[in-house]
Amino acid sequence: MTKEVEKRVEALAAPICAELGISLWDVVFTKEVGNWYLRVFVDKDGGVAVDDCVATSRKLEKLLDEQDFIEPAYMLEVSSPGIDRPLKRPSDFEKYMGDYVDIKLYKAHNKVKNFQGKLRGQQDGILKIEIDGGELLEFELAKIASCRVAVMF
Repeated sequence: MTKEVEKRVEALAAPICAELGISLWDVVFTKEVGNWYLRVFVDKDGGVAVDDCVATSRKLEKLLDEQDFIEPAYMLEVSSPGIDRPLKRPSDFEKYMGDYVDIKLYKAHNKVKNFQGKLRGQQDGILKIEIDGGELLEFELAKIASCRVAVMF
């Protein structure tokens, strides 16, 4: 059910975002501590302002109310994906090629589940990162729980 809701909301939100001059980054429909949340992440060059989120939320809320296809009660949240944004689509990986990423695996690789390195490629279901020391590691996308832009201090 969650993937179907996410796809339908994405189809509604993408034209709204385009109209507002922002891009749709991601849609997540999830249940947390007994409550359902519909999270819509938007982005634009220079960063997203609160006004962008409010405008997106108001337009999307109206369409969601009209179409009424989401069964459980939920809370709609529209926000920026943040500086540690998740990378999921090929275009996400292309945009951040050469940047540092944090990877979490479902199962440990050589007894390690968390890796950080420079994104060096993503092709045919394989993600490549270069860790300190220049070693190139490859991971199957299906085995990656999350890949996020690393926050470096």
